[in-house]
Amino acid sequence: MTSEPPLVPLSVRPISAAEHLDFVRSRPSVSFLQTPAWAQVKNEWRGESIGWFDGSTIVGAALVLYRQLPRLKRYLAYLPEGPDIDWSDGDVARWLTPMAAHLKKQGAFGIRMGPPVITRRWRAATIKQAIADPVLGSLSDVPADERDEAAIELRATLSALGWKEIPTEGGFSAGQPKFNFQLPLAGRDEADLLAGMNQLWRRNIKKAAKAGVEVTTGSRDDLAEFHRVYAETAERDSFTPRPLSYFQRMWDALSAEEPDRLVLYLARHEGDLVAATTMVRVGEHAWYSYGASTTQKRDVRGSNAIQWQMMRDALAAGATTYDMRGITETLDPDDSHVGLIQFKVGTGGEAVEYLGEWDLPLNRALHLGFTTYMRRRG
Repeated sequence: MTSEPPLVPLSVRPISAAEHLDFVRSRPSVSFLQTPAWAQVKNEWRGESIGWFDGSTIVGAALVLYRQLPRLKRYLAYLPEGPDIDWSDGDVARWLTPMAAHLKKQGAFGIRMGPPVITRRWRAATIKQAIADPVLGSLSDVPADERDEAAIELRATLSALGWKEIPTEGGFSAGQPKFNFQLPLAGRDEADLLAGMNQLWRRNIKKAAKAGVEVTTGSRDDLAEFHRVYAETAERDSFTPRPLSYFQRMWDALSAEEPDRLVLYLARHEGDLVAATTMVRVGEHAWYSYGASTTQKRDVRGSNAIQWQMMRDALAAGATTYDMRGITETLDPDDSHVGLIQFKVGTGGEAVEYLGEWDLPLNRALHLGFTTYMRRRG
């Protein structure tokens, strides 16, 4: 009986944006938050692309965003929805240990990452039944339709390596959502997607078409019109809107990387803008990233029409997943957040639970001080 040869240690070093983009293009998909262009969008952080090398061959990559401590040249190193490495490797330490060593040399007092690893999935029918069950208060209480045992075991492995899972509140942490809602597209056509939706969604799509709602794609010049409706939505739904300059920067950075990376959608009824959204696509994964709608003319169902157009375009572009992004895990019918889940569940997709975000303190005193400071900032 022969034993397997030991795995070769991996090295981590900075790579250029061009090298990083080449690696992204070689993958089925990575999170758009892990593209080199995202460093330009998040310009309040310092960005760095890093690569994992097996000898001279690049086998993994990540975008690292460095947030500086007040008055100190020490940083939190943040890898949103990353890194893009082989998470199925039985020895993740050979990936994470050289990463931590590199980031520590760059002045990091702590590392935060969000492994793009799905642990559990719930189908739309399961969620619909759970919402109707008064005993079930959150998605975590519902037996999953699919469990990835290797992904779940990864949680214990990370803990053993010194990483700490960041607590979530209703499924959200300080960074990216732990629970997302996704519509699988692989092997499907438009008729199949429509058939998978509930009756209300199909009726609203037909209603929008009958009312004459027209969905078009916009240019950079249309971002101001999008932002006007987005600001109205923020006031109505009580959240703080991002400034127009943020979306202009996002447009410029992502479009420079790939011409169709970011697409702006505009739904109009008799010339009036009633809904507007942005969609980001990296390879086989498309994300609904920002959405807005007017209070006026809500009865023409512009939001359903615009979502349907994005789904069809994602399918035509070869995407295998249409991602409607974050949901909370509440199933309480009296909680205002449950309406968002019900809207997304109507598409016939599935809720997915990611591994969540994790911290590795490299300097415990500074890390504690930073987390306390951020908590006080709210």
